[in-house]
Amino acid sequence: MTRMMTGLTVCVAVVGALAAGYWLGQQRAAAPMMAAAPAATAMVPAVAAERRIAFYQHADGKPEYSPTPKQDEQGRAFVPVYEEAETPAAPTTETASRGQGRILYYRHPMGLPDTSSTPKKDSMGMDYIAVYENEQADDGNTVTVSVDRVQRLGVRTETVMRRNLMQAVRAVGTVQIDERRQVIVTTKFDGFIERLHVNTTGQPVRRGQVLMEIYSPELVQAQQEYLVAADALRDLGGAGDDTRLLAQRLVDGAIQRLHNWDMPEDDISRLRRERAASRRIGVRAPASGVIVDKKAVEGMRIMAGEPLYRIVDLSQMWVLADVFEQDLALVAPGQAAQIEIKAYPGRPFAGKVAFIYPHIERETRTAKVRIELANPDLALKADMYASVELAAPVGAAALAVPESAVLDSGTRQIVLIERGAGRFEPRLVRLGAKGGGYIEVLDGIAADERVVVSANFLIDAESNLRAALRAFTAPDSQEAPK
Repeated sequence: MTRMMTGLTVCVAVVGALAAGYWLGQQRAAAPMMAAAPAATAMVPAVAAERRIAFYQHADGKPEYSPTPKQDEQGRAFVPVYEEAETPAAPTTETASRGQGRILYYRHPMGLPDTSSTPKKDSMGMDYIAVYENEQADDGNTVTVSVDRVQRLGVRTETVMRRNLMQAVRAVGTVQIDERRQVIVTTKFDGFIERLHVNTTGQPVRRGQVLMEIYSPELVQAQQEYLVAADALRDLGGAGDDTRLLAQRLVDGAIQRLHNWDMPEDDISRLRRERAASRRIGVRAPASGVIVDKKAVEGMRIMAGEPLYRIVDLSQMWVLADVFEQDLALVAPGQAAQIEIKAYPGRPFAGKVAFIYPHIERETRTAKVRIELANPDLALKADMYASVELAAPVGAAALAVPESAVLDSGTRQIVLIERGAGRFEPRLVRLGAKGGGYIEVLDGIAADERVVVSANFLIDAESNLRAALRAFTAPDSQEAPK
């Protein structure tokens, strides 16, 4: 028993000696580090005094930021980012050299009144936009955007000047035959068609061309009466003057009867020359054009006044357009019209307003407007569908700007006036009539000023435009022009 107690005491002593040696070694190794610790501690206030923490960023570099110390989902502390350090939204050396300056804050990408001192995303995941030092308004009514950014945005301006505004009146219509350029072929005597020379619809004919040959007993009898009268006049060579005068009247009466029945002059001359009646008489075309309706058939019996052909000159056509009642005041005879035909896309036809019909269609509240246009190649066909655009002048010359230059909020209209060097002044305006892509400005701008006509919404997004507009809504500001 005494021997066991002695062995246990020796073991405890050995373990205690080993532990004391390990503790002493650790103290000697830590001594240099503890000696250097005061120096490091002394540097922290100096660094903190020179570098101020701007915000805290996710430890993995993700685009997640916090203005105060924070831990991620794994319990790791966010990394502090100092003002002098580069941040994802901080200006690079190239940006600073362009004169953008120091970032003041970040604002909502959709222009909402929400700002942040650190980079941030909105509810849709869009990055907030950095607002730089020199992009603030120079005064209460001017916004400034760097020249480099103005170029990147593609900003274009245009000079304000007086223009004759033209308002487009649009209508639909159909192509129709010119009523004044069609004729009906008929006869003034009864007869029979013995030979048909023009026997198809759509066949072109020229004035004086023989359409058909007709046998008419009445016409043959009239020719024979002329021959008898002419022979009697010739046989009265030694008769008295009264007798010869009576015979001459009979001859003239027979010729006049042939003229009244529209016997061609060539056939009358042949009758006088050959002194023989013709059995068949040719019916000639009274005008040049196209046969659009043919009722004549070879061998048929015809009656006086019966329509046999309808000939139409298609070198000029009409377009009957349906113009809405509210647009009639802008339409007048002689007005130019631009016409597009569905069958010929990309080929415009030019015409002029010739007549405005004196009634309104009760069902459609439209009026017929007749437009005349040339058709030299006969491309236009009757009943084709047409789109019509009439250029209607809107009053006298007036100051006008492109419609794209106007920022319209619904309650007020604003244009951006260029002031040079990336400076723009928002200006309230009062607008008038529109026409041809331009809009009349009744008040708010002067001639020769330059307005922004493109990228003006981007200027709104890239600058603090709302801050510049506060002057228009301040209690002591003037009201918008009326």
